[in-house]
Amino acid sequence: MDIGTVGAGRIGTAVLRRLKPFDVKLHYTDRHRLPDEVAKELGVTFHQTAAEMVPICDVVTINAPLHPETENLFNEAMIGKMKRGAYLVNTARGKICNRDAIARALESGQLAGYAGDVWFPQPAPKDHPWRSMPHHGMTPHISGSSLSAQARYAAGTREILECWFEGRPIREEYLIVSGGKLAGAGAHSYSAGDATRGSEEAAHFKT
Repeated sequence: MDIGTVGAGRIGTAVLRRLKPFDVKLHYTDRHRLPDEVAKELGVTFHQTAAEMVPICDVVTINAPLHPETENLFNEAMIGKMKRGAYLVNTARGKICNRDAIARALESGQLAGYAGDVWFPQPAPKDHPWRSMPHHGMTPHISGSSLSAQARYAAGTREILECWFEGRPIREEYLIVSGGKLAGAGAHSYSAGDATRGSEEAAHFKT
């Protein structure tokens, strides 16, 4: 099988490493190329865009942050470029996928299955179409709620606050914005702009 990840940062690369032992052909698209030694180790093929990668893949997994470049990325057009009968996994952000396009693709057979733990809006209302669409594997968004994850969050928050109060630089991997501009990991991963619109859509559903 050919499996591709949209996003190959910390999480996307970890996904690729976990898939490598299954003897599949690995692909990725990202704003940044993986280091040559990592790409060689994983035997992964780079694609400039998701649109170039998805026609090749039997499974596509989304491991990218939500920002203007990824908002609604998997819409009707992108899903139409995928192999008929491919699988889509979204454990990134619900709004990267178009809610209604996903449901239609599962009903038509364009997608053989969709799985994820992220919704839009979130928490999902009782009659959200992703609860009742065919061939789905949806779970609540609780992966960050394990005790070990909460311990890491607490330690990271404490470190950021200590740096702030002591006037020390915040670690690049913790830094998203500085002086009103994207910085650190934020500048590496995000594009400037607003991807928060649409929360009023929750009003269209029964709570």
